[in-house]
Amino acid sequence: MLSPEFIEDLWYGKHPLSILLAPLGWVYQSFMSIRRLAYQAGLLPVKRVSVPVIIVGNITAGGTGKTPLVIWLADYLKKNNFRPGIVSRGYGGAASHWPQQVRPDSDPYMVGDEPVVIARHTACPVAASPDRYAAVVQLMEHADCNVIICDDGLQRNALARDIEIAVVDSIRRFGNGRCLPAGPLRESIRRLRSVDMIVSNGYPGHGEYPMEYLAKSLHSLIDPHKEVTVDSFKNKTVHAVTGIGHPARFFSMLRNCGMSIIKHEFPDHYHFTRQDIRFDDGLPVVMTEKDAVKCTAFAGEHHWFLAIDVRMNNIFEHRFSKLLKDIINGQKTA
Repeated sequence: MLSPEFIEDLWYGKHPLSILLAPLGWVYQSFMSIRRLAYQAGLLPVKRVSVPVIIVGNITAGGTGKTPLVIWLADYLKKNNFRPGIVSRGYGGAASHWPQQVRPDSDPYMVGDEPVVIARHTACPVAASPDRYAAVVQLMEHADCNVIICDDGLQRNALARDIEIAVVDSIRRFGNGRCLPAGPLRESIRRLRSVDMIVSNGYPGHGEYPMEYLAKSLHSLIDPHKEVTVDSFKNKTVHAVTGIGHPARFFSMLRNCGMSIIKHEFPDHYHFTRQDIRFDDGLPVVMTEKDAVKCTAFAGEHHWFLAIDVRMNNIFEHRFSKLLKDIINGQKTA
């Protein structure tokens, strides 16, 4: 398995191997473009459901902040009297059959870590499956949903969509500008011209909507009712453990909270073991919630996860609300 450091250098640095891999990136980009055109031309079937479908995705591999935005959207929709259902890829899940209904107490090693986090935060019906359409159909059979949010799936064109929101990492942007495997792009940057909204995780570029992460509190992995303020860890040294797509953002957030960190990076969606988070030095261990759901079974009293909130501005809320109203009123078609 390639290390996160190597991938970071290959895709976001100046590693010479990226140049050698560039022809493969051109082939991959061409394939993705032709595939999307085939769906648009009706050569490949596009399946539509009876309720609006909102896609939250990105054009780069790795974390950009899609899942926190999905949670925010679900909360916003519920406050505005919608009944959202959420579908996710279930990446890393080892279930023998899909779709899987996901509950707050589901096993993340079976259904994926991100769907479990979403289920815990939203109290919405959640289904996971590599086949997004099958997950949507199952949700609508078992839950009274009148809008669907799809966590990831921008490139899964078989599912018809009404709103596309692309999330961009404001720091890393599009890396070296090359497609997989030479760079982080899943498809051409030109794809962003066709989405309805671009959200920037951090400082926005032209035409982008800002999304701000707010450090909320620290929660014990072994006692869900035990919560302390972020300030209680200020000026302390902690082990910072993470297996997410962009660990530098998490490390920076902990430093901004006043913590001195000892970094422990693992690949995205990593399957943790007891030894991975055991250091026997008495120092607190802090991780993301996405990592924490996979470590609860073997955590100790010194293991914590950092809870975050997402803040979106009123301009985004207004634009999103307008798009949704237009769909419901039949003024926009996918």
